Amino acid sequence: MTTPFTDADTELTEHNGTHLLRVAPNTADHRAWFSANAQALRSAMYEHAAVMVKASGLADEAELAPIAEEIGGRTLEYNERSTPRSRVTGKVYTSTEYPQDQTIAQHNESAYSQNWPHNVFFFCARAAETGGETPVADSAAVLRALPADLVRRFEDRGGVLYTRTYRTGMGLSWQEGFQSDDKGYVESYCADHGIETAWDGDVLRTRQQRPAVAVHPVTGRKVWFNQAHLFHVHALPEAVREGLLEICGEDGLPRNAYYGDGTPITADEIATIRGVYDDRTLAEPWRTGDVLMIDNILTSHGRRPFTGERKVVVAMTQREAA
Repeated sequence: MTTPFTDADTELTEHNGTHLLRVAPNTADHRAWFSANAQALRSAMYEHAAVMVKASGLADEAELAPIAEEIGGRTLEYNERSTPRSRVTGKVYTSTEYPQDQTIAQHNESAYSQNWPHNVFFFCARAAETGGETPVADSAAVLRALPADLVRRFEDRGGVLYTRTYRTGMGLSWQEGFQSDDKGYVESYCADHGIETAWDGDVLRTRQQRPAVAVHPVTGRKVWFNQAHLFHVHALPEAVREGLLEICGEDGLPRNAYYGDGTPITADEIATIRGVYDDRTLAEPWRTGDVLMIDNILTSHGRRPFTGERKVVVAMTQREAA
């Protein structure tokens, strides 16, 4: 059972193994409420993975970081980027800046990196006119639903190999991806974080092998934790995929994913993974002022298309090692 909350009403929603706990504070002093309930919120994320605080009382994006730090640990810079974002203030960023008519597929934040966040905190500064939800899916439920032979292939073949090509004008440049225009710094960062590099003038190609499955360090739950289905070339619309392959060739794609030993992941396997995510996705409509907090290992998140103006900002945190 979730640790009792002080001055709040709670309601739990479940869909195919994915849970979302809604918490509604009954106080006007929102900063004091978050402080008083920090442990309860941490416990609720371990138990349910995703917690949404309705009508949180936050009115300024800058308020998100100190609340995130009190609950989740130190806030992180958004480095080793795979999508475009902008800094709002301090270590608070915009959510992924993709066109509003596009869906952002389910993913565990930065699962391709050695430096992924333990928690992600979202604050809805302006709710969209329609749509724009941030759906979640339980990573353990996803793992249980995937075909056992598919999971075994990923584990036996060394997880996932992520490949990227950074070039100006097609995807992210290496300067944006690593937040630096110093090639020496990028080389050092990659060497320290298990990333192979190859330069062709100002074009950078990288390869990094990461697990497909993880075990949560606190709960012990085994989960599906990777972005193979997001990086893979078959995640792209057919016309875009064919155009990129014609221009860049497979070795020059902005990003792609293979089994960890470099063997191809088939289009059917990617479709199976995405279908399991779709079946276990749960979404709560945003209202201006809501805060969503997730355990990034235990749950994935995405974004649905929307109309009108929408502003959701993000802070990512990491707990100190025990």
